Amino acid sequence: MERLWAPWRLAYLTSAGSGGGGCIFCRARDEDPPSPLVVHGGGRCYVILNKYPYSNGHLLVVPRRHVGTLAGLDAAELSELAVLMQAAEKVLTAAYSPQGLNVGVNVGRAAGAGAPGHLHVHLVPRWDGDTSFMTVVADTRVVPEELDATARRLRPLFEKILGTPAA
Repeated sequence: MERLWAPWRLAYLTSAGSGGGGCIFCRARDEDPPSPLVVHGGGRCYVILNKYPYSNGHLLVVPRRHVGTLAGLDAAELSELAVLMQAAEKVLTAAYSPQGLNVGVNVGRAAGAGAPGHLHVHLVPRWDGDTSFMTVVADTRVVPEELDATARRLRPLFEKILGTPAA
């Protein structure tokens, strides 16, 4: 077995979510006006851009209620989470034509959750030969589109696919 050492992650892993600013997802949910990173607001869940994306279009589908596990969701929340994940896949496909998509949930800090108390699902577009190696080799992510441009690109696609206003 090979090991990949990533010592720059330790500070993030030991400090994430421990600051006095409260939950990042609850803050984004409650901001007035809504956070510019929110690209679609549903009744029980919403879709937000990852502030520190792995690639262009890295989305998070987040329940509005502060809950840390899939088991903690009620049936309506789980259903809307799935509907928004499906819509996010369609939106990312229309916007970026990725060759693949990573979809993942990290439940708990030990599993890699950066905000372990508030469940969120990652959808990360991927392409053959993408630059994910840069994080390992140079402690750098290559994301060629600014977040506000990504939000402007994705909002109308959510409206089109879901038939509802973006946020």
